[in-house]
Amino acid sequence: MTQAPVLDVKELKTSFFSSDGEVPAVDNISFSVNKGEILGIVGESGCGKSVTSLSIMKLIPQPPGKIVGGEILLNGEDIVPASEKRMREIRGNDIAMIFQEPMTSLNPLFTIGNQLVEGIILHKKVNKKEAFKIGVEMLKLVGLPRAEQIMKEYPHQLSGGMRQRVMIAMALSCDPKLLIADEPTTALDVTIQAQILSLMKNLNKKLDTAIIMITHDLGVVAEVCQRVIVMYAGKVVEEASVRDIFKNPKHPYTVGLLESIPDVREKKERLYSIPGNVPKPGAIKQGCRFAARCANVHDRCFVEDPPLYKAADGHHVRCFLHAAGGEN
Repeated sequence: MTQAPVLDVKELKTSFFSSDGEVPAVDNISFSVNKGEILGIVGESGCGKSVTSLSIMKLIPQPPGKIVGGEILLNGEDIVPASEKRMREIRGNDIAMIFQEPMTSLNPLFTIGNQLVEGIILHKKVNKKEAFKIGVEMLKLVGLPRAEQIMKEYPHQLSGGMRQRVMIAMALSCDPKLLIADEPTTALDVTIQAQILSLMKNLNKKLDTAIIMITHDLGVVAEVCQRVIVMYAGKVVEEASVRDIFKNPKHPYTVGLLESIPDVREKKERLYSIPGNVPKPGAIKQGCRFAARCANVHDRCFVEDPPLYKAADGHHVRCFLHAAGGEN
């Protein structure tokens, strides 16, 4: 019997409303995450990655944003209609998030211990002494030395890498089933990035926590993820295992992203870049959203929006070039 996914997103649509009308930031996307799996969501800035993660956490600011359609099934429960009270129970206990800049996520006025203990007491219903002990254990789990001392320190006393480890400890302190990491290594230098990614892989193996890794860095995807979703202009354009994406990319956008990665083995006068820019959300009313930047474009692409076609087992692509494979 196949185990049900921890998270199953179906036809999710999140829009922002302004004086110009409705602007769809995430447009009918579907994907699932299984227990113990690390799923990567990649794409350029403005493609809808972070809005997807905030929608799953139900942290979209209302107004101007709103989830206008679809289902978000967390352990089988649709949380789209859930009340804020119910979401406060779910956040931390079942699902947690690591944001990309820990200095803005940690309160500079409170010690690390205060911030860790508060969440543990809220969700685990333990006393302050027990919560402090759990906090120290979590800091040790994420590889921080002198954990008891760090509990008494303030965020500004720690380095960027240490603050990010504290954020991971906070996210994992209540044993969530799903962890969302939104660009967790963006503000860190290369050696610290490698340490944080290694830490997340180890914690994933040790705790069997499902992880969604949101990033624009394909190197991060290759390092830690098992499966990857490529997003463009609010839609999923390709989904496959990491091996298939790197070995046999199908969508012209994915091909372009991979060609844009510098190769130290080759000397080039000029690095490759995909021509044009990501369109503003809602700017393209019909046709394929990548058509204006695509080298393989034809007339049909400007008129019809392609569905997700099945290119191979576990490999789906939103492109008419693969129409022979049949729709998903």
